Amino acid sequence: MKKQTVAQLLKHDFSKGGLYLYDSNGKLIYYEHSDGFYEKKEYDNNGNITYYECSNGFWFKRDYDVNGNLIYGEQSNGFWFKRDYDVNGNEIYFENSKGEIVHNRPKKKSCNGKVVEIDGKQYRLTEI
Repeated sequence: MKKQTVAQLLKHDFSKGGLYLYDSNGKLIYYEHSDGFYEKKEYDNNGNITYYECSNGFWFKRDYDVNGNLIYGEQSNGFWFKRDYDVNGNEIYFENSKGEIVHNRPKKKSCNGKVVEIDGKQYRLTEI
C-alpha cells in the first residue's frame, strides 16, 4: 500500500492551491503541490532549519552551536561537513567528506629552548 501524503490525509482541495502548514512561530514546516511533490522542514528555537526533506528523496540535517553558528551538516547523498568557530564567531576550522580541510586555528607557541629563571636558577624549557 502506497503511503498517503499529508494532503491526502487531510483531504486537501488543491483547486484552492497547494497545501501550506506553519508552526506556531509562523515558519513553513510543510508544503505540498497537487502533483504530490512535498517539502518538509524542522527548525531549532532560533529559527534555523535543522532538517529538510522533499519527495524526491533528498534530505539534509544541520546542527548549530549555542551562538547560532552552523557546526555540522549532512545530506542524503553522503556529503557531510564540520565547522568550528573562535569566541568572536569567526570560522577557524572546516572539514568535509570530500577531504577538504581549512584550518585557521591559532598556532600554538612553542616554549622549546626558552630559558626561565626561578629562584635565581635558570632552566631551559623543552616540550614533552
